[in-house]
Amino acid sequence: MRYFKMNGAGNDFVIIDARTRGSLPLSETQARAIADRETGLGCDQVIAVERSIRGDAFMRIWNHDGGSVEACGNATRCVAWLLMEEGGAASRRIETPAGMLYAERVSPNVITVDMGSPLLRWEEIPLSRPMDTERMHFSAGNLSEPGAVNMGNPHVVFFVDDVDAVPIDALGPKIEHDPMFPECVNVGFAEVRSPTQIRLRVWERGAGLTKACGTGACAAVVAAHRQGRTGREVEVLVDGGALQIEWREGDDRVLMTGPVELEHSGELPAT
Repeated sequence: MRYFKMNGAGNDFVIIDARTRGSLPLSETQARAIADRETGLGCDQVIAVERSIRGDAFMRIWNHDGGSVEACGNATRCVAWLLMEEGGAASRRIETPAGMLYAERVSPNVITVDMGSPLLRWEEIPLSRPMDTERMHFSAGNLSEPGAVNMGNPHVVFFVDDVDAVPIDALGPKIEHDPMFPECVNVGFAEVRSPTQIRLRVWERGAGLTKACGTGACAAVVAAHRQGRTGREVEVLVDGGALQIEWREGDDRVLMTGPVELEHSGELPAT
């Protein structure tokens, strides 16, 4: 099977075209082996592009640790770009475990994805007990009152004065596996620089600190706006570049726009 090594704002993927097979049931061990940066192809997430009855393709996602997850915004942009390049269309519909996502081409290497409406009730995140998700009664180290958002996967977002001063490697895994989050959680650390700009770093569930997290950027803007920190259109600066996020007021949908890059492609070795 053919694979494509791609990244979206630095968040990198091995994307496997499994449509000739129909599906690709990778085990955790196989996904981990592909994602290994020393002995495998190396990536934050492994993506399978499979056949879909309802959309142009179905996207399946495994994290660096081999666990499967429901959504990945940066990977969606990359898969959409591949499908657009293949068929010449300006838009594509991609089915994921979290639902159908719609993508449009903005320019040759920039894609917008409609990430859907954020889920905000405590049981939708999910949390282990009823709680206000706008400003949670939850703390970690000297950080407190984060916002919680589900963007197809669970996120908690802490607002900090200086994101580069936060010990993310220490705090990230502890929060990810805290009993408050029964399905574990992606942990965002957001520095609001203005009502239209956020600096963000994300400890991703099952992947660790990555250069970008698309669903994390969406969650950060939703959480920031709910707390009155930003407007609805925000540039999110991540370690790998910048993402433009808009949480539309009229229909409640979150649009994410950002770059894609094809690094190389090849044939997946037999295992």
